[in-house]
Amino acid sequence: MPAEWIWRNGEFVRWEDATVHVSAHALHYGSSVFEGIRAYATPDGPAVFRLQPHVKRLVNGVKVMRIDLGYDESAISQAILETIDRNGHEACYIRPVVFRGAGALGLEGRVNTKPECVVFTMEWGAYLGSEALENGVDVQVSSWRRMAPDTHAAMVKAGGNYVNSQFISMEAHDNGFSEGIALDVNGYVSEGAGENVFVVMDGVVYTPGSWSSILLGITRDSVLHILNDLGYKIEFQPIAREMLYMADEMFFTGTAAEITPIRSVDRLQVGAGKRGPITKQVQDEFFALTSGKKPDRHNWLTHVRSAVHTK
Repeated sequence: MPAEWIWRNGEFVRWEDATVHVSAHALHYGSSVFEGIRAYATPDGPAVFRLQPHVKRLVNGVKVMRIDLGYDESAISQAILETIDRNGHEACYIRPVVFRGAGALGLEGRVNTKPECVVFTMEWGAYLGSEALENGVDVQVSSWRRMAPDTHAAMVKAGGNYVNSQFISMEAHDNGFSEGIALDVNGYVSEGAGENVFVVMDGVVYTPGSWSSILLGITRDSVLHILNDLGYKIEFQPIAREMLYMADEMFFTGTAAEITPIRSVDRLQVGAGKRGPITKQVQDEFFALTSGKKPDRHNWLTHVRSAVHTK
């Protein structure tokens, strides 16, 4: 459910008052950049997972989109922490978004439009269902491809890019699957509609690189650190579609999906058809770190109360 307060352009407004005009440039042309971030409940109160990399990616995306933000990383980070604190969350999903607001229509959005910056929070459980974290999900290879490198900026979390993701997700749901996986322009595995993909074969973990038009996910990066800590070999390489059918294990990563096992692809069972041992190890380590049950050895958590009330 949504929270009461939203940070908007430097001040707090109530949820119902955070309206956008119908002429907003982002509404017509997708000129927005956003982030998905989670805060987890810990013994020391809510803690934001990897706040700095998320905010840095947002600011970099705004730069690529040529939006005049007007706030630096520190100001946005503080807005996020204060919004969580003001809404009294113990755990939540956080959505900062920068977009071109109302003004004259036309593709050249830098003219006569006012950039806006918003942070809102809400309580949100497991994106693909709580049972999916253990049982896994059924996915299909989508008929929709990810963009070629010279068409869209895949490394930017821009609103317009997610039209492609919507096609992938809607097609999967219409066909009875939980999610879709897109191939890149060369026919190799790219990513899910909103998740990165990991494939396990013979104890080696494979994942596509940036050349496959993926978003360089923060959770993906975290999982790479965890896999390295656990001593697994990681290969960054183009992944052929048939590797998905031969895999011993597969899983999605993402802020919303967290670490979600994949139990079948195109109705072909992956491994034993359930969460595999490496996936479980990664999940256990990830949730132990985000919950504060294990020491924060990578300094991934920003504790909200101490950050806000000692300021």
